[in-house]
Amino acid sequence: MIIMSIVVIAYPELKKKDYDKIQDLRSKYDTLYYDIVNPHFTIVFPVININKKELVPEIEEKCRDMKPIDFCLRCAVLNKDSFNDYWHIFLVPDEGFSDIVKLHDRLYSGKLKNELFLAIQYIPHLGIGNSTNANECKKLVDELNAMNFEICGKIKTLTIAEYKDDKINEIKTIELE
Repeated sequence: MIIMSIVVIAYPELKKKDYDKIQDLRSKYDTLYYDIVNPHFTIVFPVININKKELVPEIEEKCRDMKPIDFCLRCAVLNKDSFNDYWHIFLVPDEGFSDIVKLHDRLYSGKLKNELFLAIQYIPHLGIGNSTNANECKKLVDELNAMNFEICGKIKTLTIAEYKDDKINEIKTIELE
């Protein structure tokens, strides 16, 4: 049986050089998602208990009056996946962190309330790598943080998408006003 889920992601607006830098890192280190989805912030994690006919209007309503979010990434962190043996390398925003968390919380405040898995802390991030070897991931995190990098951008839209058979199929894009 193939399980289809629905996610809400934000493809950030980035300078081309920053997008290329992220994609270069992902092409080397993101063995799980590089070929599936472009750089993004996950706002709503895979939902399987609510169908898209209910979910799309819910997300549209919750996004009403939401403003675009400016962010700036200056830190890489290591994160252990709660569901498998993988470790992840995240770029985490300094600026924009609280606005992204508040957007995430707002979307989970209605029909999605029972879909929120509270055992995992929500950390806004762009994933750039993963491995079952924690030390390899930690080495890259340390290298990136030693560079004192800065990648700034803006979240102007949210994309509701189906995730099935390791493919993302966009359902609807919502503009943040």
